Amino acid sequence: MTSPKTIAVVGCGTVGASWAALFLAHGLDVRATDPNPETEAYLRSFAQKAMAQLRDLGCAGEGQLHFTTDLAEVLQGADFVQENAPENEDLKRRLLAEIDGRLPPEVIVAGSTSSLLRSRLVQDCRHKGRHITAHPFNPPHLIPLVEIVGEDTAVVERAVAFYRSIGRRPVVLNREMPGHIANRLSSALWREAVYLVEQGVASVADIDAAITHGPGLRWAAVGPHMAYHLGGGEGGIRHYLEHLGPSQVRRWASLGSPSFDDATRAALIEGVLEEAGGRSIAELEAERDALLQAIVRIRREPG
Repeated sequence: MTSPKTIAVVGCGTVGASWAALFLAHGLDVRATDPNPETEAYLRSFAQKAMAQLRDLGCAGEGQLHFTTDLAEVLQGADFVQENAPENEDLKRRLLAEIDGRLPPEVIVAGSTSSLLRSRLVQDCRHKGRHITAHPFNPPHLIPLVEIVGEDTAVVERAVAFYRSIGRRPVVLNREMPGHIANRLSSALWREAVYLVEQGVASVADIDAAITHGPGLRWAAVGPHMAYHLGGGEGGIRHYLEHLGPSQVRRWASLGSPSFDDATRAALIEGVLEEAGGRSIAELEAERDALLQAIVRIRREPG
């Protein structure tokens, strides 16, 4: 199969717009659709900003963008579909069934669901094997991770090759799991972060700083398993587990299960707003994206 040249982006919210910008910056034509016609202005504005960021990272493509509210029109001639509808199982199930019925069976349909199970979403589809979950981390145009779940090995391999061709780092799940990999790990970390706020251990800002100025830096270089392998010194992970494994077990036993009661929610809101320091969402996003660009650039440099 030849590499896709025309991508149908179905759903143009934050994730869909980010996908569209990534495809465009790699010279792919994008046929985008959303039921809300006012979304087109947002999509084009977002894509313009995001493509400037991608050009700074060396992506010089200039694909053509076409927008319509007509799903059938968008699917005509599409080589690949990136679906980004809201995280609603019934809605996605109906949508994927409609998409499935309008496309040749060889066209891959990739869903950007963050927590729903692929097997439930494709129940009404005739060509189930061509449907995969391809979950990005937000914003997809800057963060390379794509988590892939599928039942047809050949389809998964084609999807992996495609995402690699546009600079992504796909990981393949051996079996589906709610939240996939990254969101489960993120949720586990945030649960403990919320617990520390609930227990009055530290401020929201200091808890965030403890990650961004500590393990967050390390995790940008090595994952959790490799970090502990290195933490074992010359003996590696075997030495770590033998000598420091019990300390991990003790920490696991002390981890908390916070509640989202009124007091905890109020503490989180107050703490986050204090950390934001009056900066708008747009300003915070710009700061985040600039740091992400710098990290991506460093990781791409040889040596």
